Amino acid sequence: MSNHDAIDRSEVKHMSKETKEDLNADIITGEPGSHPVGTGIGGVGGAAAGAAIGTMAGPLGTLIGGAIGAIVGGGAGHAAAEAIDPTHEEAYWRAEYANADYFKEGYDFDRDMHPAYAVGYANRARYPVDARFEDHEADLERSWHEVKGESRLEWNEARKASRDAWHRVS
Repeated sequence: MSNHDAIDRSEVKHMSKETKEDLNADIITGEPGSHPVGTGIGGVGGAAAGAAIGTMAGPLGTLIGGAIGAIVGGGAGHAAAEAIDPTHEEAYWRAEYANADYFKEGYDFDRDMHPAYAVGYANRARYPVDARFEDHEADLERSWHEVKGESRLEWNEARKASRDAWHRVS
């Protein structure tokens, strides 16, 4: 793991309850969770099961759960589910978003920015390895409108964060 990927586990511990539930962070240690979707399901139906589990946490949880489940549905199990570790990605972007050229004072990470990053990293696995963000932007914009919740960002603002997250997990 490189230094820029270092995660402050104490920061994860202090995230909102909803965020920790969405990200499967260990409630005591803040460690990224072992993804039960990845370890327990495998094979047929992974995407549907992941999305169903995520639905309990709302549209953003459904997106993230579906992404993990889609990978698992390929039969690769735990290792594939960890390829897109939502706990790790959320913690990384929480630490880095204020350094982005699109950062604006007054935007809250959980409310405004996290859904935008999640659209990029959670949707990436649905496309071929050589897929370009721009070639699937219409789909990603639809996903944004499904999961944005109370975010104050419009797609033209959210797309920059989504694109960064897409490229980070590519």
